[in-house]
Amino acid sequence: MSIPDLAVLLAYLVGVTGFGCWFYRRNRESERFMSAGRSLPGWAVGLSIFGSYVSSISFLANPGKSYADNWNAFVFALTLPVAAFIAVKWFVPFYRRSGDLSAYHHLEKRFGSWACTYAVLCYILTQVARLGTILYLLALALVPLTGWDIRLIILVAGGVVIIYPLVGGTEAVVWTGVVQAVVLVGGALAAVAVILFQMPGGAAEVFAVAAAQDKFSLGSLDGSLARSTFWVVLIYGLVINLQNFGIDQSYVQRYVTAKSDQAAARSVWLGALLYLPVGAAFFFIGTGLFAFYSVQPELLPAGLKPDAVFPHFISTQLPAGLAGLVIAGLCAAAMDSNLNCMSTLFLNDLYRRYLRPQAGEKEAMRVLYASTLGFGVICVGAALAMISIKSALDVWWELAGIFGGGMLGLFLLGRFLPRADGRAGLAGVAAGIVVILWLTLSPKLAWWPEALRSPFHGLLVIVFGTLTILATGGLAALLAPARPPSSEPRPVSAL
Repeated sequence: MSIPDLAVLLAYLVGVTGFGCWFYRRNRESERFMSAGRSLPGWAVGLSIFGSYVSSISFLANPGKSYADNWNAFVFALTLPVAAFIAVKWFVPFYRRSGDLSAYHHLEKRFGSWACTYAVLCYILTQVARLGTILYLLALALVPLTGWDIRLIILVAGGVVIIYPLVGGTEAVVWTGVVQAVVLVGGALAAVAVILFQMPGGAAEVFAVAAAQDKFSLGSLDGSLARSTFWVVLIYGLVINLQNFGIDQSYVQRYVTAKSDQAAARSVWLGALLYLPVGAAFFFIGTGLFAFYSVQPELLPAGLKPDAVFPHFISTQLPAGLAGLVIAGLCAAAMDSNLNCMSTLFLNDLYRRYLRPQAGEKEAMRVLYASTLGFGVICVGAALAMISIKSALDVWWELAGIFGGGMLGLFLLGRFLPRADGRAGLAGVAAGIVVILWLTLSPKLAWWPEALRSPFHGLLVIVFGTLTILATGGLAALLAPARPPSSEPRPVSAL
């Protein structure tokens, strides 16, 4: 990197890390560490939600996807307004009324402690996969810029990502998320401008080349469930986004930090609607890069992964200083870790549930610090394990479907089927896990009989998992006499 690029990047990293650590003195109590005093403005929470939604998965994997294929994956984002409407109407008021910091406490009241524990473990596994993907993509981008080994970059980046949520808690995560949102939008727009400016023939050439290769296609409109058609991605996006806004601890914990119900609702709309144009910009970057290197193939090394094309462009085509801004935007996208959400669940739903129900304030803070650090180390390990993969976006979507496949179904079962008790919920989850394992493993295992292999696309894992839980749980509730939910108090302090 040139000295101007390095200066911009270091200024951003030092500034945002120091800014996050500044909140240390305001987060000496576990309640404030987890909830930021429940006093944050809606616009700040919304920008934080937007920054969390983007991540380096969008910053690198989406350009890589549109470079290699087309805009089919963008259909995922088209479901955001629907998911945001449902969240504002039902999910946000539900969590705001409950006052719980855990998104899964109500599952314990509804189905029993097993349901809460199951959802917590699914969330933690999903976040480990997510942050591992984010750190891997960040390292992949920095390799051509620094010349460092990718493993070293993952370790260094992982250390930075751990520091500010460990020191500053949720308040630091939200306010640094505001800064990160501004920087990553600036980086994306700068990249789009440079692609259009440096393209021989200008913007018209980009659109001509891309249109000739059908790069703006949103996917086939046929009814196949075996391929990534428009409809498959649309259904997948709707389920995932309902899960994000409805039961994901990363979002629910942010709802709780907002100072009012109206502020929480505004934060959802801001985060969702801002992603639509910015997400389109990321896909356009990939399309623009395809056109750029199609007319100048000598500028692109042979055998480069699609996920690595954008980092190569940054390192070779962006002017000094501007490259630093784009890299800072990439780092901004990668620095939303959600480690504080994982530690919140570990303390409230696991540690206080099974180990130390009467844990005091000092012990609670020690657990929050230790679990934040521990989960950070595990996520770094997951990033190291992703080095050999082909497409980070495909792997992330598959893992998200596997780990998150049961959570939304269980939540909807509890909310909309009053007769469903713990037995119905357990039957639904058991059936859902079987279906998820079959959908995921049967196409990959060589010894699995051909006639019994899943014919469905991998994106439908979470869709069929959710539907299976709803159908099985609902049927079990209808066939068995319903029992009233337990009214025993939870042996964990309500937060």
